[in-house]
Parts: sequence; structure tokens; C-alpha cells
Amino acid sequence: RDVRQQVALAIRNGQLHPWRYKKPMRASSSCMRGVHMSGAARSLGSRLVTSLLPAPATRRAARAIPGQRLQRHPWVQKHSQGRRCMSHGVMDAKSASTTAPGRGLEDLHFDNSFVRELPGDSDKSNSLRQVFGALYSLVSTTPANGEPRLMAASTDVAHLIGLDAADLQRPEFALVMSGAAPLPGGKSFAQCYGGHQFGSWAGQLGDGRAISIAEVLGPDGQRWELQLKGAGRTPYSRRADGRAVMRSSVREYVASEAMHFLGVPTTRALSLVGTGDQVLRDLYYDGNAAYEPGAVVCRVSPSFVRFGTFELPASRGGAEQPLVQALLDYVVKHHYPHLKGEDRLASALLLEVAERTAHLVAMWQCIGFVHGVLNTDNMSILGVTIDYGPYGFMDKFDPYYTPNLTDFQGRRYAYRRQPDAAAWNVMMLAQALFAADALTGDEAQAAIDKFAEVFQEEYNARMAAKLGLNAYDGTLLLELMKLMYQDDADFTITFRSLSSVTSVDETLEELPAALAAAFETPLEPERASAWLQWLASYRATLRAEGRPDEERRAAQNAVNPKFIPRQHLLYGAYDACEKGDTSELESLMDVLRRPFDEQNDVDPKYSALPPEEITKKRGVCTLSCSS
Repeated sequence: RDVRQQVALAIRNGQLHPWRYKKPMRASSSCMRGVHMSGAARSLGSRLVTSLLPAPATRRAARAIPGQRLQRHPWVQKHSQGRRCMSHGVMDAKSASTTAPGRGLEDLHFDNSFVRELPGDSDKSNSLRQVFGALYSLVSTTPANGEPRLMAASTDVAHLIGLDAADLQRPEFALVMSGAAPLPGGKSFAQCYGGHQFGSWAGQLGDGRAISIAEVLGPDGQRWELQLKGAGRTPYSRRADGRAVMRSSVREYVASEAMHFLGVPTTRALSLVGTGDQVLRDLYYDGNAAYEPGAVVCRVSPSFVRFGTFELPASRGGAEQPLVQALLDYVVKHHYPHLKGEDRLASALLLEVAERTAHLVAMWQCIGFVHGVLNTDNMSILGVTIDYGPYGFMDKFDPYYTPNLTDFQGRRYAYRRQPDAAAWNVMMLAQALFAADALTGDEAQAAIDKFAEVFQEEYNARMAAKLGLNAYDGTLLLELMKLMYQDDADFTITFRSLSSVTSVDETLEELPAALAAAFETPLEPERASAWLQWLASYRATLRAEGRPDEERRAAQNAVNPKFIPRQHLLYGAYDACEKGDTSELESLMDVLRRPFDEQNDVDPKYSALPPEEITKKRGVCTLSCSS
């Protein structure tokens, strides 16, 4: 605790300088009190920097020439041998120096509104308990037993929050983003919420291993909440350890950024830090627990308020009920300010949340994304994708596809059921507002109707665009999906290939090469004939609309991605990261930044069908919530 306070004070006073560090010292094991770990893990200790020598002039010079002094420091050299500090944005000194300068990590524009304006937990202890009369608990991160190492960082997200890209390379950045040191100016807390899990009320849940370390305002005034996932226990951890493993952290980091570049509303990811510690996980819930490398991902979003944040106080009623109105006022003030002055504030908010959520799920359906765990505590009040756990992008088209091992029996959250699940979740949010006397039954019904209306409109429009049509043709799409299901066609490759189909009135003798690539093996003549018949109908529809092929092809390629974070690619990235190699993650992120471009110079593996020998490996295509 003393070391952490020293680090915080030094950063606040501008006295923490990476190029002046002595060899990192092990923190006292007392810093880890209350965290269960093996004796072997405990003996590793938790390394923190304790040499805090003021040199403001030197520091300013180093920031003016980003990276040069940092690269000469032995601590940095030790941890960067054989690799460069990886980012899917700009990380090297030359390019970082040409980026518009931002603020230093300790100089961000902090505005911790959630803890300032909403009721908090009066109990300051970090002990497991039921929390009443509060929407959050103040809690500090807990250093892991190892040296943190920056595995990846996004300069795009750094720019959003106003952070100088050069600061991503400072060793104290990895300290703060691993939870080994606090962020001066921030207020760290864990949110209190409940939720319906797989359709059943689960009571209090809360941030069990997610700790928000600060709210900041970006250069444009946009609010951003910085949240560390895997930085230690909270009062809501239940029986868990508050940690995360490299496997799940890489998956969340990649998905957060990939979804953004696919144009899907999502939380973002600032950084991925390996903790140097080992975390015990039972990946398949079969009693065979094993140690995995630990990691922490810094998630970034305007807010992490969930449907379940409203549900918990509404379910408790009585003295808890005013929390619903307080939260409602807060969310409108900071995230829906255009709704201020509405006579029926809860109704106006619910209608917009329903609309945003419908837009979001329609986008998921059109890129073959399956969230995996659409519980109400995993639904953002902002209508963005949140909580990337056992998610997956479909390879072979299957309406009942789910990547979540836990959902195999009922498939409640399978691909075709996601719209219904999301609508049900909106209904649970409406029920919470109704229970708090903020909403009428008619207003609740109006929100559910709005969801259905917006989802259908958005889905139809997007599917029409994927087919290259001006008007939605449900029969044509349904027949295509039947063929895809019967012949195990790859979802992404099939839709991408349609742009190569011409509208010329001629008889096709064989499938276009781009479409044939969607199948693992060549089709039998009978099946190929069925596809050729569909193609004839498709081309006739294209001719009837009269759109020039080149114009249509460009439009289709702009909505049908060529590159997605497939399960086997994610496996390759996190498998390498577990061994300390970030090169595969770097290459994958470079590709996923431009998912709609041809990128003919990249390795074909990034757009090809997954290799059978990898997809058959346990834990690649199907996952549990164990992370």
C-alpha cells in the first residue's frame, strides 16, 4: 500500500520518470493481503518502481522527442528485446512525433461524474457483501504478482481520450493499466447492478473484476470512462478472484477495436497488459483447472451503465427505489442531454434505448456476430456492444450457432434468437422503470413495439445492401440462407462473393470462383445446380433494378467485410501472446483496421476458411464464460 501511494504521489507531482528508474523492486507481500494465490505465485512478488527522482526538464525533453530516452533506459530495453512496443496505431518514435500532441497520462481532463453525482457505498472495505443504497463502491485495484508488460495499445483510442501517443510507451503506463498503480486524478470504483441471466433473475451481480479507474473528457468534450478488466477483486466478485487471463483479454481487445472498424457501436480498448502472473481457470467447467497467463484490458466507453444497473434497485423497492430516478437523471444529463425537458423522461429514454439496441442487433445479424451471453447485465444503456466473453463470428452459416458452451443445451442466445433476446431485455428494462413508477404500461409497450419496428427496418435495409439491391427481397434472401445452411457455406465469404456476380444475361455453367471458396469441399452436381438456379434468380433481380455492376460491386464491398476476427485467428493471436510473442496480434489488428478493403498483399489466411485441424481443437470455436 505504501508503494502504491508513493507511485501515485510521484505521478501527481510530475516526478515519475521512466528513464530515471533504478531496477524495479518487489513490493511487499502485504500489498496482496486478502487475495488468494498459490505459494509459488506469491513468491514471485509484485514489482513496482520505487525510485522517484524529480527531473521535469528532462521529462519535457523526452516528450518532445517521444521514445528516444525511453528506448535507452535499461528497464524498457529489458522488456522490449526482440519486439517493438506493439500497437495497431502508431507507436514508434518517428510516427508518434508527428501525431497531434495530447496530454500526459497524469494530465488528462478528469471529470469523475459518476462517483461525484450518484450515491455510493458507505462501507469502504473491499469485502464481499450485498451492497444497499448505492450504485457503486469505491475500490482500489490490486497489483498482480508479476511485472506488467504492455502487449498492445491503441493510439486511436488514446487520441479519443486526449492522451499523447508517446505516453503509451512510458513504463508507468503499463503499471497503471495493469492495476499495479493508481491513476492520479481518477476515482476508482466498481458498479453495483443486478441482472437476468439466461432468463432468470440473479439478484446482485456488479463489477466482479472490472474496476473503473477514471472518467475523462476528450479533446472534443466527449466523456470516456476507463475501466480495467482483471485488476483485482471487488465487493461484487462473489467466489471469483477478480483476475482475467491472456486468452480472454486478447479476445476482448481485438473484438472491441474490430467491431469499431466494422462500423458497429462498441466499447473500445485502450490497452492490453500482461500481468506476469498466473491465473487458475477451469476453461471447460470439467474439473480440470489449469494456470494461464494473466492480463488486463483497459476498456473505454462513454459509460458502462447497464440495463441491470436500473434493475437491481427497482427489484429491491422501498428505500432503494429513488436510486432508479437518480440514475435516470444522471444518464439523461450526461448521455442523452437532448431528452432534457421531456415530460415523460423515462419513456423518452426507453424509446431511444430500444431504438439504439434494435439498430445494434440488426448490425450483429448482418455481419454474423453472436454475442454469446445476452444477459441484461451485459446490455449497455447506450446501445453499444459490451462485454466480449464467449462471442464468435459465424463461419458456416447456422441459424442456431452459438459459441458459448454454456448455452449449448437451450441455445437461448443463438444467432437467430438474438433479436428476441434483446427485445426481452428491453422489456426487463421497461419493467424496472415501471416498478419504480417512472413508466406506464402503455409506454413500456410502445418501447417494445419501437424495437420490433426499428429492427425490421434496419435489418431489411442492411440485408438489401449486402445483396446489392435497392429494395429488400425477403424471398431471395431466404432461399440464399437455405442454401447456405444446407451446404455449410461460410457466412462472410458467401456475402462478399456476391459482388463478383454480374447481371449479364447468360447461363452460368459453374459457380463463380469467389463463391466456390465459401465451401470446404466442391459441391455435388445436384447441390451446385441448386446454387446456379438461385444465381439465375439473383442476376435477374439485379437486371430488373438496372444498377451498373461496377457501382453495385463497390457498394456491396463497402458493407460485406472480407476480414473478421474469426475464432481460429483469435486463437493464433492469444496463443502467441501467452508465449510472449505479440507479432501475430499486431498483424491481425493491422488487417482488421480495414475489413472492407481487398488488402491483396496480406496473408490469405486472414480471409480464408478456418483450417479444420485448428477448428477441431477444443476451446477454439466454442468457449465457456471462464475468463
